[in-house]
Amino acid sequence: MNNLILLRHGQSQWNLENRFTGWEDVPLTDQGIEEAKIAGQLMKKSEIQIDVIFSSVLQRATKTAELAIKEMNLEQFFSNGQVVMTKDHSLNERDYGDLVGLNKKETANKYGKEQVHIWRRSYDIPPPGGESLEDVLTRVKPYFVRFIEPIINKGQNVLIVAHGNSLRASLILVGLYKAEEISKIEIPTGIPFVINYESGKVMNSKYLS
Repeated sequence: MNNLILLRHGQSQWNLENRFTGWEDVPLTDQGIEEAKIAGQLMKKSEIQIDVIFSSVLQRATKTAELAIKEMNLEQFFSNGQVVMTKDHSLNERDYGDLVGLNKKETANKYGKEQVHIWRRSYDIPPPGGESLEDVLTRVKPYFVRFIEPIINKGQNVLIVAHGNSLRASLILVGLYKAEEISKIEIPTGIPFVINYESGKVMNSKYLS
């Protein structure tokens, strides 16, 4: 049996400020740093094995991965003091286009709560100048199929540290949710979600606690 572990980055500065973040490269807050460390502690406590690490290119994800791996004391991932991982923009957060940087409450006041809810929670309707969740799935899928899925099928353990929407896309790709369900799924920051595989098939899944 092997595992795919999905980990949403710890709280970022714009999470704290309730802003649409998208591809903006904002840092973790002090709380986000602590969440990343706790994620590592949870994985260590649960004796989670990791063979390969994937991350988006955004620092809130890469820093979360680094902090978690340091807590696990996985020396094989360290090189010259840095944690070795594969970073790719395909795993980046959804691009919120013209909404990036805007406070979510102020945006609702400007465009109307119903319209903003549609932009945030619909599957195939993008915000102005941005991506829909369907667009994110279209972006994530080729990378997942080409680089991540073969490693899982070989029986290795994979950690993906990314973002709410790119991880939602991953949940669709592994067959845990359908496209029409995924917008309702909330993925908390800093809590590892472990998917167990046997012979390439998903057997069960759970959040670590």
